[in-house]
Amino acid sequence: MYTIGSRIRELRKTLKLNQSEFASRIGSVQNTITGYETGRREPSNQVVTLICREFNINEDWLRTGEGEMFQPISRDEEIAAFMGDVMRGETPDFRRRLMAVLAKLDPAEWALLESMAQKLADESKKEDQA
Repeated sequence: MYTIGSRIRELRKTLKLNQSEFASRIGSVQNTITGYETGRREPSNQVVTLICREFNINEDWLRTGEGEMFQPISRDEEIAAFMGDVMRGETPDFRRRLMAVLAKLDPAEWALLESMAQKLADESKKEDQA
């Protein structure tokens, strides 16, 4: 039988976080997360709300196991989350360098980039149909 504690553990593992990292994200401590996962402690409604908000989790799934783990997000929310992740990056990785270049494009360069992307998509369709 799955419990809220087992779902918290599943969520944490899906996010590839250890108990300390997970706890830190919701303003808690590792021992508390251990208690939830082992069933020795039951998370309060406030903790459930924090987990859902912090990790974009479907509250019904967390409480009952019904539905999908993650809340669906809009394309704009997905882009905003990606940009936030890139901006938090401490090192100038490829994503950050690419965003810096894209930010400097003028309208004509954006049009050229869109045209090239369309040609690439068309070429991929041809290869898929072959």
